[in-house]
Amino acid sequence: MPIKIQSDLPARATLENEHIFVMTEQRAAQQDIRPLKIGIVNLMPTKIATETQLLRLLANSPLQVEISLVHMEKHISRNTGQEHLERFYITSQQVLDTKFDGMIITGAPVEQLPFEQVDYWDDLCRIMDYANRNVFCTLYICWGAQAGLYHHYGIPKHHLPRKLSGIYMNRCTTWAEPLLRGFDDLFPSPQSRHTTVFKSDIQQIPQLTLLAESDDAGVVLVKSNDNRQIFMTGHLEYDTETLALEYERDRQKNADAVMPENYFPDDNPAKAPRSIWRSTAHLFYSNWLNYYVYQETPFTFI
Repeated sequence: MPIKIQSDLPARATLENEHIFVMTEQRAAQQDIRPLKIGIVNLMPTKIATETQLLRLLANSPLQVEISLVHMEKHISRNTGQEHLERFYITSQQVLDTKFDGMIITGAPVEQLPFEQVDYWDDLCRIMDYANRNVFCTLYICWGAQAGLYHHYGIPKHHLPRKLSGIYMNRCTTWAEPLLRGFDDLFPSPQSRHTTVFKSDIQQIPQLTLLAESDDAGVVLVKSNDNRQIFMTGHLEYDTETLALEYERDRQKNADAVMPENYFPDDNPAKAPRSIWRSTAHLFYSNWLNYYVYQETPFTFI
């Protein structure tokens, strides 16, 4: 089934060229079906790229999905035009008056700041509290995962001695977990962050379960035992070239920037990287939509 988006959203052309079934609002209005309503709180600076990445993955299921993109109204975006935000996004305040079946809170390049110093922290906390009461399942990604673990459970983040960047193999730490259904015993995931959370801190919280970890990247997947929150420290949504673009950006700021590990063939940035996580990403988001959103949501909102 398709993903429902606005007809002039920039991601539409990219997705249609990839033969991903998207449906405009006009066509969706002619169908007698109640789509899943997913809110995407997009905190990434490259908002259009992140929109496309997530929509691509959310469209890969038999379910019709209706997307609401959310931006933080008190934050001035330096990389995305105000016209785009006003046309395609609702504000962080409007979220509190909107019903969603599922929600995604993305990463953000602010992990080196204390949470309380992020200029939209108070607004984000209100959204996280709202989601905890009103959304069937919220998926927190990268810095979003650290923010959620800190806000809901008091788990701190810790600075790494160097940026963690690259593709890392992870192992499942629990079995019969619907979110990991169909996963191999080892699966790859992109990582791109300066901070981490400790496994020992997760294990101190009885309401949380560690689902996957890596010898090199640490904690990878955590869920709340009531299945209302999923925390993913990596970026399964990343395109093949995303880490390369980040590396080039970092090199322009610092010639000694950390090169992504296990990413460029022969560790040669002149060689084009290849994705080895695409199938894992599609499976993960399909499982999340099916088992943690669709199976829990009623046909009509209460």
